[in-house]
Amino acid sequence: MAGNPVDPLQTLSAALAVPADSKEQADLLATLRESLEAHPGPIPILCTTLIKTVSGAGDSLLKRWVIDLLHFAICRSSLSIDARTQLASQSVETLAALLHDANPTTVKVSVQCFATVYPLLFRLLCVNRNARDLWQVLSQAKTRILEYVWSPAVSNGIKFAAIKFMQRAILVQTRGISDPRLQKQNDPNLAMLPSDHPFMSVTALEAEGVELMKGVFTILYTSNNPDIIVAVINSWASLIKARPALTEVLVSTLAQWTPAKLEGLPTFSIKSVEKTIRILLIHISRTPQGSSLQPQIHSALAAQATRLEQATIAEKQRKAAAAAEASRKRSPSSTPSQDAPEAKRPKLDHDTAAAAGSAGFDFTSLPVALVTDLVVANIQAFSEATLIGLVQAYRHKRTQVATETAANVAVESSQAPPETPGPVEETTAEPPVRQKSPTPPPVAVKEEPVDPLKMDIDEEEMEYEPDRLNLELSGGEQEVASPEEAALDREMDLAEDLPPTEFRLPPARDFSEEDRSAVVKSALARISEGAKDLAPMDVDVAAEGTDMWMLLIVRLVTRVTDPAPQGEGGTPEKAEDAMDVVSEFYAHQDRLRQTLCDYIMADFSGRLRLATTWMNEEWYNDRIQEGRDRSWPPNYETWLNQIVAAYQTHLDGKDRTFSRFLLDLPHVPPDVLHLMRDSCTEADRRQMGFAALREFVTQRPSLRAEAMTILLELTTHPDKITRGAAINTVKRWIPDVQPMDSMIREFALQLLRRLQSRPKRDKSEDVPMNGTHDEHMEDGQLPPEDIIQTPYLPEELEFPANNAQILQHLELLFALSTKVPEFLDEIFAAYGGMEETVQETIQQLITPLIRALGSSHGRLLTLLRTFPPGAESLGLRVLTIFTESGRPSSQLVSLVKSLVSERDLDPRFLVPIIAEMDKGDIHRHLPRIVSVLNGQPEPKNVVRAVFGSVVQTPPQTFGTVSSNLPRVQQSERLSPAELMVLLHQSEKEIGLKSAIEAINICFSMTDVFRSEVLGAFMNQIVDEPVLPTLFLRTVIQAVTTYRSLVSFVSTTLLSRLITKKIWTNGPLWEGFIRCAKLIAPASFGALLQLPKDQLRELVDKQPSLKAGLREYVVKKAGNRARTAGYLDIFGEDGQGPGQGMAAAAPPAVDGPGAEPGMQVPVAPQSPVTPT
Repeated sequence: MAGNPVDPLQTLSAALAVPADSKEQADLLATLRESLEAHPGPIPILCTTLIKTVSGAGDSLLKRWVIDLLHFAICRSSLSIDARTQLASQSVETLAALLHDANPTTVKVSVQCFATVYPLLFRLLCVNRNARDLWQVLSQAKTRILEYVWSPAVSNGIKFAAIKFMQRAILVQTRGISDPRLQKQNDPNLAMLPSDHPFMSVTALEAEGVELMKGVFTILYTSNNPDIIVAVINSWASLIKARPALTEVLVSTLAQWTPAKLEGLPTFSIKSVEKTIRILLIHISRTPQGSSLQPQIHSALAAQATRLEQATIAEKQRKAAAAAEASRKRSPSSTPSQDAPEAKRPKLDHDTAAAAGSAGFDFTSLPVALVTDLVVANIQAFSEATLIGLVQAYRHKRTQVATETAANVAVESSQAPPETPGPVEETTAEPPVRQKSPTPPPVAVKEEPVDPLKMDIDEEEMEYEPDRLNLELSGGEQEVASPEEAALDREMDLAEDLPPTEFRLPPARDFSEEDRSAVVKSALARISEGAKDLAPMDVDVAAEGTDMWMLLIVRLVTRVTDPAPQGEGGTPEKAEDAMDVVSEFYAHQDRLRQTLCDYIMADFSGRLRLATTWMNEEWYNDRIQEGRDRSWPPNYETWLNQIVAAYQTHLDGKDRTFSRFLLDLPHVPPDVLHLMRDSCTEADRRQMGFAALREFVTQRPSLRAEAMTILLELTTHPDKITRGAAINTVKRWIPDVQPMDSMIREFALQLLRRLQSRPKRDKSEDVPMNGTHDEHMEDGQLPPEDIIQTPYLPEELEFPANNAQILQHLELLFALSTKVPEFLDEIFAAYGGMEETVQETIQQLITPLIRALGSSHGRLLTLLRTFPPGAESLGLRVLTIFTESGRPSSQLVSLVKSLVSERDLDPRFLVPIIAEMDKGDIHRHLPRIVSVLNGQPEPKNVVRAVFGSVVQTPPQTFGTVSSNLPRVQQSERLSPAELMVLLHQSEKEIGLKSAIEAINICFSMTDVFRSEVLGAFMNQIVDEPVLPTLFLRTVIQAVTTYRSLVSFVSTTLLSRLITKKIWTNGPLWEGFIRCAKLIAPASFGALLQLPKDQLRELVDKQPSLKAGLREYVVKKAGNRARTAGYLDIFGEDGQGPGQGMAAAAPPAVDGPGAEPGMQVPVAPQSPVTPT
């Protein structure tokens, strides 16, 4: 299912279409869940849509499925932190509402979700200062969950989840590492919270975190539930790791704890809590934080050992008293009266009656624990010397019985225990030290199995004869054996040796399954303990001894033979019985393996050699067995997966032990490699995963190809952190480590080729794909079968290009280019064959690389000079990056100037260096830059920036005349008037539309192109022999913008244009007419200087000027004849007011401006003095 994902929407629709809560719906939802776990991409969309439907809804299969899916997505999926944070913020209100749901399971899952939601949203809210409502919802949910911790009415499941949430809240609301460079993204804490946050108070949250810690301590000291106490203590390991500053207070708390509140509970429950505390203290002592707390930890462990020893003694006394009481109640006649004289005790008739009374009792009906307590209590009643004599007598009796007949050995051995009371009575009748024995000496006592709980917590030493040890340490004398015992010993010493031919071993005792397990565990424990005797010896000898016992234990577990059960006389049993025996035998071996696995995983780093030895032996044994039996089920992969799965539950991401373990394996199955791939994508296990794969590549040539493939595919992972870690891993083998170097280079270039356009077929043609597809390919394209594919890349690129997808393809190549500059050539060579949006994306993504290499990088400068056709835009982007943060170097300026002169390049190549050119080069190249204007905002902004860089802002005193101004050295930059002149003189090269747009840009720069600058420009251009076409348009725009220029234009500029016979140039003449109309009546004086034909043409084109001109002429009342002529042009017949004025006027004089009354002032009135 993981390899073939289902369509999420289709499967969900099918599940909603079937009857609710039916088996069909359950199957469909289970299939969808399995697919989503393997491919979690669609989960955020589904959860965002479905979570809104479960709030307030009744309990149903779909509701439980949605809540479980949300829990998986937020807490356990491989989604990125940002995706999980967004999903948490969208579902927090629904989760808060589910805390009040009637179903306890729903409430528990919601609380478990909040254990991850709270840290995620805290990290988000540290930077988002506007989401106050989100914080209020989160705070209310926190309050509700913490109430569950103290409520006696909630179930243990909800309470455990609430305690875990409390521990997460403590982690968040305490201070972590203050250095922002060392802070981890997955460890949000108060160090990330700004002190001026508008609605999250650092002080209040820190105080609440302290109160929560006090609450945890209260639970530890006051709770009488061992399960809750164990849960609290287990949560402290991660707390100590993340917050080392809390180590001292936690150790002090553990050292002061006593099981006072657990009084009355079963002993095993109290020992479970004690074991948990002991493990945690030992773990702390091995950490760097615990090095300074060693005395306190050792003192706490010693106090705990004393406490456990006292508890064990008290428990034994209690059991002995209970056993004696039970024995007294069951057979009152068998216990002699304490007040009876000692002489009466050895009466045979009394013992015979007691034995007869107990003979009919079925001891198998007693509980095993009670029988064990009875046996132990009876054995404790004898001294050591007496007990040894009893054992020797029993062995002597058994040996005599075995030599009589071999045929009845089984029967005699089974009846041997009842025959032993005779000698026992003989040895127990006389000595007064045995008169206190409450029962006859037991002779058929089974070996007491080792208590696994005691083995687990290393308390076996409390069971090994403490009375004898105390006696030896005190120097006391041992008890003197009785005369009967001495005589028995002499008799045994004088017995004849048995002939070897007649000696036969007694048959093996038939153990129960529990007894077998106990014996095996006891044997394994003794083997392990025996190896410790080598510790004081030489290190090499001790290592050999450790290897010996490890190999012995491992081979006891792995090297097995088929039991092949046979019936009596060697005939085969029934097939069913044989299979049952074989199955039980292999099940027993698997239990032994499970015991060994549990032992290793309890301290994996300390038992790494044992784990490695075990796996090598399992692999070797599988090879041997497969050679004998082709149907042999392999154990190696099964138990290796068990170790791997168990290791994940308590994985330390910085621990290199697991990678060393994998490196020493004889064979690494594909499942483990897939696990390494998954580990690399998870934050907690990323370091371990990459370390293992890196060592596979360097030290395991047989796995190099598979591990290298995983690492290279991870360089295309969508998560930036995972991708960056993979790139850093493979980059270390560039450029000299083979064969990894070649593999990495080829993979990076194949990723680059994926970005080139695919060959497209002509839809109008129906040509089958039979090998003739090459004719549809263009230069730089690859056939589809040559395109590389990884699990993290889409099969086809989406257009327009997505930045994240393109970065998945190129980030490896960019990283390698810093070490191997030749990859830059490959990027430029492939660039021309890419789709336009892909090219635009590359221009954005390549920026960090170019900045890192710098403008002095030799390879980049060479590429700028020789880049292939089609890569002009990329070369321009490189040039722009070089110059965006500083002035270009002289080397770069000369390179671009030569490049522009040699190749027909985009004028935008000149933009970054135009400010560094001299005035002559600016005059030569600026028109090409201006020609890029096309009405779009981007070119307009570029040209505006160029104008700002090449134009010198005029001083505030520009336009005034003073002899006190200092001489200013001529600058290489253009003056504003020079720029205006250049734009008008180059209007044909630039293009009229682009020139008009450039002039408009100048007018928009009001701080540079002021009225006095425009006056100077007009005064300069009007003297040119050939006036530009756009000149009058610019004049009109100037007088429209600055009304102060009207006087200059009307009295000076128009008159000078008339002297240049402006009417001979049609476009300029039209502009003259429009300008005259625009500034009328100020232009009337200049218009009367026109010849009559041109004046008549002007008023014919602009009839609205006639009335004003007529009035202007009448008011002047100059030469009558001349006035009559103007009136004739303006529509008057000479009869009227004009005639009177003409009569009073002096005689007319030919020539424009000759009449005193008609004289147009010629003194310039512009803001600047014409030069």
